[in-house]
Amino acid sequence: MGIEAGINPTDHLITAYRAHGYTFTRGVSVREIMAELTGRRGGVAKGKGGSMHMYAKHFYGGNGIVGAQVPLGAGVALACQYQGNNQVCVALYGDGAANQGQIFESFNMAALWKLPCIFICENNKFGMGTSIERSSASTEYFKRGDYIPGIKVDGMDVLCVREAIKFAADHCRAGKGPIVMELETYRYHGHSMSDPGVSYRSREEIQEVRSKSDPITMLKERMLSNNMASVEEIKEIDVDIRKVIEDAAQFAISDPEPPLDELCNHIFANDLPMEVRGTNPWVKLKSVS
Repeated sequence: MGIEAGINPTDHLITAYRAHGYTFTRGVSVREIMAELTGRRGGVAKGKGGSMHMYAKHFYGGNGIVGAQVPLGAGVALACQYQGNNQVCVALYGDGAANQGQIFESFNMAALWKLPCIFICENNKFGMGTSIERSSASTEYFKRGDYIPGIKVDGMDVLCVREAIKFAADHCRAGKGPIVMELETYRYHGHSMSDPGVSYRSREEIQEVRSKSDPITMLKERMLSNNMASVEEIKEIDVDIRKVIEDAAQFAISDPEPPLDELCNHIFANDLPMEVRGTNPWVKLKSVS
C-alpha cells in the first residue's frame, strides 16, 4: 500500500512470483485473485496463470524466474522514456534475487540511459531458508547500484514507504535517472507450503517482530492515536474485509474451471484463429485472440 500511495495509477510495476498483494493494489478484485489461485475461469488470468502469473493494466506480474523481472522493468522504464509520458516503473525483487547478474546489468543500462526506474529490493532477511549473512558478502543492498543513488527504508512502516516512494518517483520524473531502494521487511511464514519457517529461525524471533513491527498494527495505532479513526470504525473495516474474503473464497471454489478448448486461447494479442498442436501431433487445439 505504501508503494501504491507514492506513485500514480498510470505508473508501472513489475515484481517476482509473490504478486498477490501487488495485483490487488493495482486494481484487481480479491475475487479474481482468489479464483486465479484455484485455476478458475473467473480468475484474473482466466485460470491459466495461477499463483505466479497475475497481471493488470500497468502491472506486468508475477514472474517465475528469479530476478528476471528486473531487466523487464528496465525495459518498461525505457519505453516510458522513449514515449516521453513522464511515467516511472517500479521493479521489485527480493534479497534472494539480489545476487543475480542480470540485476547488475540492468543497473548499468539504467544508469547509462538515465531510465526512470525505481529498483526496490524487498529484504526480508531470508532467501528461502538462507539468511542474508550466508548468501551475500554485502548485505547493504541499497548501496549496490554503484553510481545509482540508493536509500534504505523501514519497509514495515507504510507511511515511511509512501514518502520514500514519492521522493524516488520525483527523482526519476526529474530526469535524474534510476534509484535503488532497500525495504527492510520480514516474512512471518515459511517460503512455501513445505517450509514451516522455524527450522532456520526461532518462533520467538517471529513473534517479537510481529508484536513490535507489524505494519497493520502500527498503522492502526497511529490512526487511533491521531484521531484519524475510532475503534468502532476500525472494527467495521475488519468486518467488511472478512465479508469480502469469505465471498472471494466461496467464488474461488464454486466458479467453473476453464474448458479444455480454451487452453490455447490468447497466445497472441490480436491474430486470426489458428491451430495449435497439443501434446502429440494428433491432438489439435485452436487459439483465439
